[in-house]
Formats: sequence, C-alpha cells, structure tokens
Amino acid sequence: MHRKVHFICIFAAGTYRFCIQLCCCADDHTILYRAPIYNTPTQRYVDAAVHLSLRYPNNMSRTQRFTTLTVVTASVLVLSLATFAQAPGQINADLSHAHKKYMALAPRGHHGTGSVQNGAAQNFSTISGIDSLVNFTGDFHKAGFDPNGNPQSFWIWDMVGNPPERGGVTTIEAPIVPVEVDLLDENGEVRVVDHHPLISDPSIYIKRVLNSPVFRKTNYSSSDVPTQISDAVQRAEFFNRMKQDWHTLLKPEVKAKRVMRVPAGQYFYAPNPDGSCCAFILVDINTFVNLLFPAVPTDTTTPIGAAENAGDITTKDLSTFLFPNTYLFFNGDPNQCCVLGFHSYDFEPGDASNGNRERRYVVNYSSWISEGLFGGGFQDITALSHEIAETYDDPFVGTGGYGITPWWQAPNGNCQDDLETGDVIEGLPNGVFPVKLGGFLYHPQNEALLQWFEFQSPSSALGGAYSYPDMTTLTALSAPQKAGCQ
Repeated sequence: MHRKVHFICIFAAGTYRFCIQLCCCADDHTILYRAPIYNTPTQRYVDAAVHLSLRYPNNMSRTQRFTTLTVVTASVLVLSLATFAQAPGQINADLSHAHKKYMALAPRGHHGTGSVQNGAAQNFSTISGIDSLVNFTGDFHKAGFDPNGNPQSFWIWDMVGNPPERGGVTTIEAPIVPVEVDLLDENGEVRVVDHHPLISDPSIYIKRVLNSPVFRKTNYSSSDVPTQISDAVQRAEFFNRMKQDWHTLLKPEVKAKRVMRVPAGQYFYAPNPDGSCCAFILVDINTFVNLLFPAVPTDTTTPIGAAENAGDITTKDLSTFLFPNTYLFFNGDPNQCCVLGFHSYDFEPGDASNGNRERRYVVNYSSWISEGLFGGGFQDITALSHEIAETYDDPFVGTGGYGITPWWQAPNGNCQDDLETGDVIEGLPNGVFPVKLGGFLYHPQNEALLQWFEFQSPSSALGGAYSYPDMTTLTALSAPQKAGCQ
C-alpha cells in the first residue's frame, strides 16, 4: 500500500522564519525535505530541497519503519537549524546590491554667546568670528535657485587652506581616531554569539590608511612635486590662479582608540567565515550620529566628545574617526543601506580664552571598506578619500550659505545643491582612481571640481577639466535645474 505522511512545521529562529515540509513515502523509502526560508532583514527567500532515500531490511516491521522515519525527520530538522538559523540581527555577508552613498551631515553641537561673521569672499578672506581650521572664501555668479526654490545668482564657497594666490605650504594636523564598535545585548553588555564577542576593531587598518594616497605623497599632473591626493585635486581647481609652491597638506597622527557601544535592536551584522566579528556592521543612522557626537560640551562617553575633551582633536585640525566596515541605514530598514561616510563639524561654545568665538571641530566619519563587499571599486580608502576631499572644498557643510550651489543633477542621478565633490561621481564606472603605494593598490575616489558646480564653460581648471585625478570621469556640465531638479 502506497502511503504518504506529511509533516509541516512553521517556527522562528533568530531573524529567519522557516516553513519546513517533509513528505515521507513509506513504500519507496524516500523522504522529500523542502524548506522555503524567509530572511526578515534582507526580505529574501532561500529555497532548499533535500531528497533522502532509506533502505529498510526486509524483516523490519511497520512500527520499526515509522520509528526510523521519525528519527530521520528529527535529524533533518536539527540540521536545518544548524544550517540556516541565525542569531537575531545576523545577516548574510553580501552587500553587492546595496546602494552606496555618502552625505554631508548638518553640523551638531551647542551654541554659545559668540557671533559669526562672513568674510569678504571676493578678496579670499576667511570666515571670522569662529575658532576653526584655516580657510579661505570665494564666490561666483550663476543664475539658479536657492534651497527654497527662490531665484538666486550670487553664490559663496569656503575651502580649507590659504588662498592659492598667496602660495606656500599650509600644513594641517589630521588626527586619526580609531573607533571600536561594540554590539550590545538586551542587558547592555557586549553580545557573545557562538563564543565570539561582537567587537569590531579598526586597528588592523591603521597602517594601510597611513600609507594611503590620502596621507602619502605620489605623482599627479597638477603638481611638479609628489603630493597628497586631496591637495592634487585642489591644485587642479586653482591651477591657473595659484602660485606653483601652493600646497595644502595633512599631517596624520593616530590618537587613542575610542569605543562606540551600539544598543540591541539598532544594528545588524555579518560574521566573518570563522564566526568572529565582523565582516561588516550596519547601524541605524540616527542612532549612530547620536552615539558619535557629544550630547553636552563636557561629554566624554561619545568618540567625538571624548577626543575633544582629551585634547586629541582641536579646532585647528581636520579629524578622522575611522570605523571598521561600519555602514549606516535609514528608517530602521537595513535594506535602505549604505552610507559609507560623512563629513561635518561639532560646534561648541567659546570662552574668554578664545575670545568667546564659536569652536568648530571639523570631523569626518569614514569606514574602511574590505575588498569584495561592494562592487565598482568601492574598497579600502574610497570612503576616506571621498570625505577628506569634500571637507577641503566644503568644511562647514553649507553653514551661512557657504558651499550652497545652484541645483545640479549628476550622471549618477544624484540631485543636490551643495559643493559635495564626491557625490557627483560616486558609483560611476570610472569613479575611483587606483593608486599603488607600498605594493598595495588603493582606490581613492575621483572628485568633481569647483568649475563643475559653477557651471563654467569652458572650465578654468587644469586642462579644462571638470573632474580629477581622472579628467575623463566628468566631461559635461549638468543641465540647469530648478529646486529639487523638478
């Protein structure tokens, strides 16, 4: 007699929901095991099917055969858990389809009683009334629309360094603050999964960062001597106005490691192949920003607050907070990923010692990107080079109107109205500019030049370019846009 026995089991395991069906045919000794598995964070199904054949001895009774089927069924279920079950918040180590992006974060901080005055932009002055890194200003005219859609034709910008006409070398301290990421359990303790603490440390990437073209000098067409890549980009912008000895260079120094403790429910992670932490970490962007910036001027519990109060970073520095494969998502949804870095500044009240001027700590969050996580050459220092270059051209992220531009639409589809030089190019086929240093191939990003944002035609930059170091990345201007590119 041909008889089928059906087992349908539905249960949850970590972030996965299993729907397991076993069809057992007692006569032909076959078990069909089928498991459509729904991964909640990635909204994906995995379909697994296993066929097992059993050979019973001729003298085995029906009761013994049923017992054997039961044991095999239980074994299959246990194996399915071992194979597919994942701990809460654990996801597959695959970001190949993620939307990679960067952003300029609105400044965070606390107001004092000092006042900020705009410099005389046309004379390459500096923004006065602030205590911050060295900067110079400029302006241009172009018909466009302001952020609210009102017609505007006069635009101002502010950049890191001294004016190109002045010449000389400006050296800016560039602290690197490594930030360890600790993922916490429901009790606020470091979470342990399969005997592995969920702690990710960026220290292993420090040497590579220091030896990268962000900080080490190499040859570029915009300079007759080896230089750093962000200086090379800035020189390309002002090539026809600068003195030949004009350079703006960074002096890196590694500071004390800080720790970010991410509460349960605010992160996802992918373990390394050996189960250790982590191939990458995804953190809710609002949670991340609140954990990074100080809640009050005296706060020492956040990485930026601790570094400020310890004197590891100052207002005269361009400071990097380096994270290990740590990316950000929006709206509580890990599918709305991934921010790889941002630049901004923390503003704090001045006092009598600095003339009561507002203190601006210019900072960036940049993640090291391990090879193979993203496509398009996004790896190693892509995020860091992107954020440093954008900081050079827009250190105060639009504050006071500096760095606000006519609306533009980039070839990658981005629609913005700010001087975010990397956002124009991110994700384009030749968006990175590979540079080999010390036997390692780095992937810094190409950058759009000031002339592209000014809608200059022809461009006054080196070689009439709109992008650099690869002058072929951008070959045309954006069409004029209304607010929001509508």
